[in-house]
Amino acid sequence: MSRRRQAAGAIVASPVLVGAVTLLVIIVAVFIAYGANSGLPFVPTYDLKVELPSGAKLVKGNEVRVGGFRVGVVETIGATRRETGTTGEDPETVALVNLKLDKTIEPVSKDTSFTVRPRSALGLKYVEVVPGRSQKMFAPGDTVKLGNGAVAAQPPTELEDVLLTFDAQTREASKVGLEGFGSGLAGRGQSINEAIEQLNPFLRHLTPVMRNLSDPDTELEGFVRGLGRAAGEAAPVASTQAALFGNMADTFAAITRSPAALQDSISEGVPTQVQAISSFRFQQPFLADFADLSRRLRPAAQELPRSLPPLNRALLVGRDVLPRTVSFSNGLRSVFDALDDLGENPNTLLAINDLDLTVRAGRPGLDFVTPYQTVCNYAVYFLNPLGTHISAETGGGTLQQVQLKFANPTQRNSLMSRSASRPVDVEPGQDNKQAGQNPPAALHVNNPDSPAVDANGNADCQTGQTGYVDRFVQNGRYGPNDRGGRKTVLSPNLPGLRGGTFKSRQLGIDNVDDVP
Repeated sequence: MSRRRQAAGAIVASPVLVGAVTLLVIIVAVFIAYGANSGLPFVPTYDLKVELPSGAKLVKGNEVRVGGFRVGVVETIGATRRETGTTGEDPETVALVNLKLDKTIEPVSKDTSFTVRPRSALGLKYVEVVPGRSQKMFAPGDTVKLGNGAVAAQPPTELEDVLLTFDAQTREASKVGLEGFGSGLAGRGQSINEAIEQLNPFLRHLTPVMRNLSDPDTELEGFVRGLGRAAGEAAPVASTQAALFGNMADTFAAITRSPAALQDSISEGVPTQVQAISSFRFQQPFLADFADLSRRLRPAAQELPRSLPPLNRALLVGRDVLPRTVSFSNGLRSVFDALDDLGENPNTLLAINDLDLTVRAGRPGLDFVTPYQTVCNYAVYFLNPLGTHISAETGGGTLQQVQLKFANPTQRNSLMSRSASRPVDVEPGQDNKQAGQNPPAALHVNNPDSPAVDANGNADCQTGQTGYVDRFVQNGRYGPNDRGGRKTVLSPNLPGLRGGTFKSRQLGIDNVDDVP
């Protein structure tokens, strides 16, 4: 046996020495494994500093990958301030990441992009490196600036950012749903495999069906759009539809209680359909007219959504009123019986003819009197104060209330003066024809015959609003002569419009058309 074999055997034969060597190997392995995230010791690296818009939840030891392969680790993460390049703005704070890269990717071109990407749904991140094509390279220890185009300017969208778009209630519901699906699928791997196996023939038969559905001639898009519109129309009457289905359930339950009657109905269905088919050709004109009626009713159907609420309220009111119409109809029975007797009486026709003659004869008078009453209300204004007007106690009895009003007896050449030498409408030496043009001849207004409206129906109630004027005129006393002068012009209408009475103005009646 050689001396070397003797020494090796001596070492193996010593348990203390073997244990010490084993412990040393374990310590070295643990040290290397613990520091592996920061790179293997005594291995040269290619170090770069990269400015990022955000740390994006990076931690020390996260991997750096190129094309999916690990090429380094994140050594440290810090912050730095950089100028924005805009005058007057404060420097911005960005993340500064120290990367320890393998020598295998050295050097990195200056148009290389660095982006933080999620590695898993649990929040683990890594730095993705996409090499560029520039001829300029980064030296070891260089800093990749955020503004030189090599670094992504915007941080990537994170899964938690997407989930935060939902409110707390939705996120909690999603959590509950995910837990439910997880619990439902747990321990059912064999069943899932069997279900997937059975999907193969199903998908084989589904392919031609989906091909037909996707064909433009199928018009699946219009069908889906129509379903959406139908659902929109059905939504407001959802409660009514629910009640309908409840009532239908009761109906079908009643039908199933008599199987024999249902069997008879089904057995009679075939003859009924045969008869219906033979009668369709006779129904075709009716169906064509019904289609035309439906088209004409379309505007009314479009109006129904707005008109139905008032109609429903009217029907609710009518529901309470309708029972009371029975007694009202019974009361009308005697009235119609009397009308029936009146119609059978031969004198009725004679009376109607006389009434017709009376109405036709009185029509001109009614047309004349109507505005006096409807616009000016003269009958009330006359009859109401008539009793007080006559019965007033004065020193002269009732004469003061009803005496005739005469012209001023002190006025020279007045209309009522019997000693006047000439009419009042013409000055001495003035030609009567010229006097009749400008100014007009003397005008005497006879108030009792004044109008109620003008030619356009405007209110012109003069009686009772303009005072009393002379009522006696010796018309025709003076005739034309060589010295000038002519007859006085008589008119019951004052110039202009006097408007309505107090009550008609209060009611807003300014014209015959305003009379309700």
